[in-house]
Amino acid sequence: MLNNRTIAILRELLIVDSAITSEYLANVIQVTSRTIRNDMKELETLLSKYGASIKSIRGAGYKLKIDDDKRFRKFLLEEFQSEKLKPSILPNSPEERVHYLMKRLLLTENFLKLEDLADELFISKSTVQNDLKDVKKILQTYDLSFDVKPNYGLKVKGEEVKLRFCMSEYVFDRIQTEYDLHSSQKSLIPIDEMKMIRAIILEQIKENKITLSDIGLNNLIIHIAIACKRIIDGNYVILNNEELKDVTNQKEYGVANKIVREIENRMKVVFPETEIAYVAIHLLGTRMIRHLNNKSGDIQNYIDKDIYRLTMEILDSIETKLTLGLKDDQELIVAIGLHLKPAISRYRYGMNLRNPMIDEIKSNYPIAFEAGIIAAMVLKKELEIDIDENEVGYLALHIGAAIERRAIHTEPKRCMIVCASGVGSARLLSYKLQSKFGAKLEIVGTTEYYKLNEVPFDSLDFIVSTIPIKESLPVPVIVVNTFLGGNDFEKVEKVLEERKHGTLEYTKKELVFLQEKFETKEEVLYFLGEKLEKLGLVDSTFIDAVFEREALSPTSFGNLVAIPHPITQKTDSTFWAICTLQKPIEWSGKRVQFICLLSIEKNSSTYLQKMYALLVKIVEDIQIVQQLLKCKTYDEFLELF
Repeated sequence: MLNNRTIAILRELLIVDSAITSEYLANVIQVTSRTIRNDMKELETLLSKYGASIKSIRGAGYKLKIDDDKRFRKFLLEEFQSEKLKPSILPNSPEERVHYLMKRLLLTENFLKLEDLADELFISKSTVQNDLKDVKKILQTYDLSFDVKPNYGLKVKGEEVKLRFCMSEYVFDRIQTEYDLHSSQKSLIPIDEMKMIRAIILEQIKENKITLSDIGLNNLIIHIAIACKRIIDGNYVILNNEELKDVTNQKEYGVANKIVREIENRMKVVFPETEIAYVAIHLLGTRMIRHLNNKSGDIQNYIDKDIYRLTMEILDSIETKLTLGLKDDQELIVAIGLHLKPAISRYRYGMNLRNPMIDEIKSNYPIAFEAGIIAAMVLKKELEIDIDENEVGYLALHIGAAIERRAIHTEPKRCMIVCASGVGSARLLSYKLQSKFGAKLEIVGTTEYYKLNEVPFDSLDFIVSTIPIKESLPVPVIVVNTFLGGNDFEKVEKVLEERKHGTLEYTKKELVFLQEKFETKEEVLYFLGEKLEKLGLVDSTFIDAVFEREALSPTSFGNLVAIPHPITQKTDSTFWAICTLQKPIEWSGKRVQFICLLSIEKNSSTYLQKMYALLVKIVEDIQIVQQLLKCKTYDEFLELF
């Protein structure tokens, strides 16, 4: 039975008439010549049973000889059409083929013909041409392009550093475990050498008190592995003198130099100075400070004034647009300030920081991710920096942590006591309530019934009264006994636990559209935009602002849910327009069937975190979404909500 590597060897032998060397095969398949020679023995033994053999020709290499055409064809058919093997050998979707082609093109120094690629993938030449259009788009994001040579085929061309970044993204899986960097048949260097690189890095960063995240460490291992491979091939990173001077002046350059010298000694490869600077950029780009004291007085000891100003501008913008109440969170100020400096450094040097958690962040912290998008807009405005959604995702993690912290330290509910039997009774009632509910409840004072018109209701959550109150008040009234008996405590408990806002505050019958038959996200958004415009809730610029936000980063969050919204506040009220579909549609790479078009009122001063929490609860709960998708009438929908 063939394995992935022997299949690759056999494929190469099949597509040439002449002999090919073990060095050539070693380069194509990314293994050593010795491994190829061992594989050839295994392949020769196997093929001898199926009417074929491999001839070794001195000075020329290996050539496939087919003696029994019928037996050999039957063998090939069984191998390549096996349902067990086929999925692991041949990519069978456009996305998988594009990924395969990216790897194939990035790992070869030779020109590749379309016909050969079509044969490898068992597809037509026109299908390969279509797939290569997508490959070209991906390459363009790294400033790479195709070098096309008539009669020879094509290969990737561009700056070495850009090739390196692209390889780190597509040669390896997006997330690597500690030692899981050698799993691909196209691995760059042996697993033992990967482990050695890791050990050298850990030793040096520990000695020099530099902290790397797990992801940062794996990124650095990958990039050094790629550097070793490409230095051996004679390819170097080029940094200009000014960039080089900036890096060599940093502490991290000295650490990078030690890491590189150790790798040179162990692997017998010579790194030029620019390559050392390249490693230093990785250490700069993941710099963190340990044992940080988060008191506000210490913040500017760790963050320079320009970064501090930028951080505060970001938090002001987030507060203006989302009113999350995080502007004065000292821990968040420090976290974002420390994150921004290396993020700006990464952008300056064109580095791609991969974020393997991006889908989970968007799914679990949609509001925090939205705050990250707002941060990206501030960076664009202030520094003309375009950060991608990977970086936005890391910012969102810091913001999500701050949201969680705020939820833990929720402010107590505020009440006032109305008591008809005098100050003594009112105080007794106050002490009993405070003793029972502690930090959950803040009693702001007591008052007589006749002074109710003087009560500041806008600062209260409810009233506790020992007498019935007939007037309609803007807050709930709980009538209790002066000495708190029966179910009085339960009544207060219920008010303390219940949400201040409910779902029905944000949506109405005329904003709910069930079981629609749309096939694209554009159809859905134009439909909802038109309905909202007819109701007078939005103007003609609203839907364009929604598409502008989608272009920054898709709002499909997983679990069949999308929460589109305009890039800036466009309406005078906060509302949800909901649309469910009979069948899921494709929405920027994810399946979507439940759409909640969200609009936040302009210049909102209302604390909206409860509304966001409610929205996230719906988005995250698979059962709720499934039930909502089954609803055929507004009454069913209403009952579920």
